[in-house]
Amino acid sequence: MNKSRELAIISSLQAIINLTITEKNGVTRNRTIAMTSKSFPGGLEKRFIKFLEPADVRGTAMLIVDNKSASDEIWIYLPALKKTRRISSSENGKSFMSSEFSNADMGSPNFADFKSRHLVGSGLNNTWIIESIPINDDKADEYGYNKKISYISMENYRVTKMEYYNFDNKHFKTIEIKSFYSMPEGKYMVSDMIANNLVTNRKSEILFNNIADKVKVEDSFFTVQNLER
Repeated sequence: MNKSRELAIISSLQAIINLTITEKNGVTRNRTIAMTSKSFPGGLEKRFIKFLEPADVRGTAMLIVDNKSASDEIWIYLPALKKTRRISSSENGKSFMSSEFSNADMGSPNFADFKSRHLVGSGLNNTWIIESIPINDDKADEYGYNKKISYISMENYRVTKMEYYNFDNKHFKTIEIKSFYSMPEGKYMVSDMIANNLVTNRKSEILFNNIADKVKVEDSFFTVQNLER
């Protein structure tokens, strides 16, 4: 799992994201997002996200500091309130912009927050099957689930699917990775993923377009002050 995370850390990148939210009755809502990311020494990655469309979310911006061995730091700017606030760790399990993805899904979890082990069948069909359980109730509350099962390709260390279980140990959400954007030296990024909520029958899809890697972006771009610009 550490290897998988390392291969997903890219020097710098820009992309346009289409977020599609599909309700139980089939009605869809679309959001267009600009994203810029950059990696730093020590496994640190920073992401700057800005909503472009529709009008009711335009100008909303988020700064995500994805730490390797500590909890992620997330700030959000809400233009209607003209205010920036830090999203507390207790909100990591909450919905990301009304989608089936959570705030925590936008970053990488701190592996020290979980106890992980191989499940029966792990290693068969060229796939590792790894169960991750939060180390205590506080961490479970923070992430919003009691257990996660990850399916990882043994060939290239890419996570292909994640299943989430609630506090009644019932499977309530699945995230499937539909495609990847490949880069040199085995590096990759997820380019299409779908979250299905098995309780509400809602689903959300994040699709990356206009991907450009190794872009030049200053470190000062990834600041809380820049959210309001």
